[in-house]
Amino acid sequence: MEYGIQLPVQSQSTIYTEPWEAAAGPEDLVAVARAAERAGFAYVASCDHVAIPRRLAPAMSTVWYDPVATLAYLAAATEDIRLLSHVAVVGLRHPLLTAKQYATLDHLSGGRLILGVGAGHVTEEFEALGLEFRQRGALLDECVDALRAALGPEEFPEHHGKFYDFQGLGQRPRPAQPRVPLWVGGSSPAAVRRAALKGDGWLPQGDPRERLPAQIAELTRIREEAGIEEPLTVGALTEPLHIGRPTWDVGRRTLTGTPEELAESLRTYRAMGVHQIQVRFRCRDRAELTDQIAAFGADIAPDL
Repeated sequence: MEYGIQLPVQSQSTIYTEPWEAAAGPEDLVAVARAAERAGFAYVASCDHVAIPRRLAPAMSTVWYDPVATLAYLAAATEDIRLLSHVAVVGLRHPLLTAKQYATLDHLSGGRLILGVGAGHVTEEFEALGLEFRQRGALLDECVDALRAALGPEEFPEHHGKFYDFQGLGQRPRPAQPRVPLWVGGSSPAAVRRAALKGDGWLPQGDPRERLPAQIAELTRIREEAGIEEPLTVGALTEPLHIGRPTWDVGRRTLTGTPEELAESLRTYRAMGVHQIQVRFRCRDRAELTDQIAAFGADIAPDL
């Protein structure tokens, strides 16, 4: 079972941001990404929002780094860790624009991109860009198809659909990977169905672990009925973690304990059929976070 991490600093929703992140910056992102790479993490991830409306700013904040710029910056500071957009709201942009950005990122990073996509949830973002929020699911469905073509091997990709129509338009550089992995995010019935039918992987959004077996069973059922035989990378977001016995309040949902105790708890995900977990650590500063990352790689990961 692989393990990855959503980067701190680059998104600062009050739901999960630690206080120290408010004053952090690029050097902290690089330090955390390098620590994750040293600890054997499969990927680092970056979120996506174009603009946050004033009504949501107190909860979500307005700090949301651009994922392409962020992941490209970190690609130059690391060697082989993979780069995940978790998730890119691809319906906000024309798929040729998205393909140009992410194909270039994959090319420059030597084939390290995982393109995670999602429908989005902020009405005003869509409206400001001249898009119908109610159509976001349909937009995403077609974007996935268009991106399959635009990120494929053809220099002149072709797609004909309801929202997008293009052919005879060349884009180079092509991605370094023959097939860029496309992971679909979301836990609604529509998102699960989209992941099952169109994705190479599934990124659940906040499912507690007790809900995952039913979701995974539904993914399996849909793919079997559709005759899809290719493997699907099933992900899970774990509870917040803190390795050891904390001397400060880490919150009631946080898993704490010895490496052996935490590994035993996390192995439950593997037993459900999960292939990769995304972990998050409670921490009071960057040093504590990188120490937790190192301890996870050295003392927990070998027992997963």
